[in-house]
Amino acid sequence: MKPILKLYRGYANEQELIVMGHVFKPTSIEEYNFQKKNLKNATSVIKMFQIKTQANADVYLKHNNSKIHTKTLVDGYFKFCVPLDQDTNYGWIDYEVSIIYKNGTITTRDSYIRPHKGNLGIISDIDDTFLVSHTLNPLKKLYVLLFKNVNKRKIYEDVVTHYQALSTAGRNNKEEFNAFFYVSSSEWNLYRFITKFTEIHKLPKAVLLLKDIKTSLTDFFMTGRGNHNHKFDKIKHILEFYPTLEYVLLGDDSQHDPFLYEAICKIFPVTVKAVYIRQTGETKKEKIITVMKNLETLNVSICYFKNSSEAIAHSKSIGIIA
Repeated sequence: MKPILKLYRGYANEQELIVMGHVFKPTSIEEYNFQKKNLKNATSVIKMFQIKTQANADVYLKHNNSKIHTKTLVDGYFKFCVPLDQDTNYGWIDYEVSIIYKNGTITTRDSYIRPHKGNLGIISDIDDTFLVSHTLNPLKKLYVLLFKNVNKRKIYEDVVTHYQALSTAGRNNKEEFNAFFYVSSSEWNLYRFITKFTEIHKLPKAVLLLKDIKTSLTDFFMTGRGNHNHKFDKIKHILEFYPTLEYVLLGDDSQHDPFLYEAICKIFPVTVKAVYIRQTGETKKEKIITVMKNLETLNVSICYFKNSSEAIAHSKSIGIIA
């Protein structure tokens, strides 16, 4: 058995490249199988939360004909923040990371985005924003996660149309896309599941920023719950990392998205262009209506919607999409 090296999509601006991943101890546990059904799917999902991380492992990033060395943190996570040359390309760019095991090398490749100079950055929540997750009903949420494999999970109607339009908004070149980020309180354990789901439904390719990895069954039953400060920190970081972009924030009213987005808009009064909040219950929530009205006083365009067709019409009305 060999250790497992997992990479995640990274991102870069004009000066800096950030890529990250995890190193896991050698294990006989199979990776999540996207085809398994019912009980077999449940077993596969639970195993994603029983993996053991490797602390202090040596990790090497191949960059500009040089090898940059770091070590994993206590939870097996590593992150390279390295200076970037001015002449680097734009769009999605491949990168390569390796670890040394016994007498051999384990190498993995992924990609990072360096956005073309443009006008939009899009930040979206995942659960109940585009992936139907039943956050308001914890037992149903757990049931769906366990017993519905990735091919059976549902997406909201017209989400893909809206997101694809946002991805190409303001772009004349079909090869260029706006920077897309999926920021969630789901843990890194679910990274492959989420990326596979977005690929199946042809959602825009995005950088995922998730919560610290979990390594026990107890943690599994609390997945996606608890403190949401990490989401605020990640979104704040994105806006600081790309200060010249204008942003569209998409979330839902099942947890804390509207309040996080309100705080972000107060800190970045110039760069947030629009906030979209999906209504997950039968009726709109008074607290959310109040937040949205407050955002309007900050000159942020708002849309509290039940169906994505409403969000599309709104985006057209304010000129974000054609």
